[in-house]
Amino acid sequence: MSAVASYDLATLVERVRGQSGGEVDRSVPALASADPDLIAVALVGTDGEIAASEDAGVPFSLQSAVKPFLFALALADTDGAALDRVGIEPTGEAFDAIKLESGTGRPPNPMVNAGALLTASLVDGHDVAGRDERILRGLSAFAGRSLEVDEEIARDEHLLGDRNHALAHLMRSEGTLRVTADDAVAVYARACAVLVDARALAVMGATLAGGGRNPVTGERVVPAAVARDVVSVMATCGVYDGSGRWMRSVGIPAKSSVSGALVLAVPGVLGAAMISPPLDARGTSVRGHAAADILSADLGLHAFGRPSSV
Repeated sequence: MSAVASYDLATLVERVRGQSGGEVDRSVPALASADPDLIAVALVGTDGEIAASEDAGVPFSLQSAVKPFLFALALADTDGAALDRVGIEPTGEAFDAIKLESGTGRPPNPMVNAGALLTASLVDGHDVAGRDERILRGLSAFAGRSLEVDEEIARDEHLLGDRNHALAHLMRSEGTLRVTADDAVAVYARACAVLVDARALAVMGATLAGGGRNPVTGERVVPAAVARDVVSVMATCGVYDGSGRWMRSVGIPAKSSVSGALVLAVPGVLGAAMISPPLDARGTSVRGHAAADILSADLGLHAFGRPSSV
C-alpha cells in the first residue's frame, strides 16, 4: 500500500481541530456563513491513489485557489505568450493591492487578483460566455469530474468586487487588459464561484504535480512545461506575502484561498487539499496551514529537506 493510501488522515484532522484563531472571510455572504468548524483533508498520489478524510465531500467555492489553474489554462491557450502579459515575481503585498509592475503595467504575478483577472481574460473564447465555458471545462478536466458554478456566489463576487473592478480599469488604462473591465471581472467572478470539495481539489493539485496529466482519468490536461511553470510560481507567490514563511515551514508549492481552501502540489509525488474557513491575517487557513506542516513533516515532503520517503 502506498504512503498516500495508508496515511491516517483522521488522526491528522484531530491533531489540528483544536487550533484556535483566525476569522472567516466576510467579503461575500456565502463565505461569511461558512461553518468555522469544518476541517477536511484529501491526498491524491500521482499514481492515482486517493485518501480522504470524513468531510472531504463537503462543497465549497474555489475562490483564490482557482488562480494556478487559470494561469495554467492561459499558458496552454496562448502557447506560453501569457508570460509576456503577467509577471512572475512575488510582491510582499496583499492579494488585492492596487499595484502593477512599474514601467510595464503588467500584474506582478498570476496569484494576486490583478494577475488572475488578466489570465482569465487570456483563455480561449470570443466573449464572456466562451471564456466561462473554457474555464469550467478546463477546471473540470483538472478535477476529473464535471464541476458547476454557484451562480449566487458568482453574482455577489461580481457586484461586490470593487477592488477587482478598480484593478481591471487600471490595467485597461495601461493597455494591459484588452477586454472590458466588466467582462474581465465577470469571468473571474464565475471562476472563483466554481464548486469543488477537498477530494476534487486534491486531484487538481495532483494533476499539476503529475506534470499536467490527471492521475485519476489519465487525461493530459496541460503540457508538462505549463505544469512546471505553474508549480514554480505557486512556490514563490501562492501564499501571497506569507509565501516565504510558508516555504520555510511547509516547503510545498501551494495556493491559499479566502474560502479556507489550500491546494498543494508536490511534483512527481502527490497533490493535497485542505479546507477550514478561519483565516490568518494573510488569508491562509489556520488549520489548513497546521495540517500542511504536519503532512510535510510526516511524509518528508519539504522541497529543501530530506528526499521524499513516499
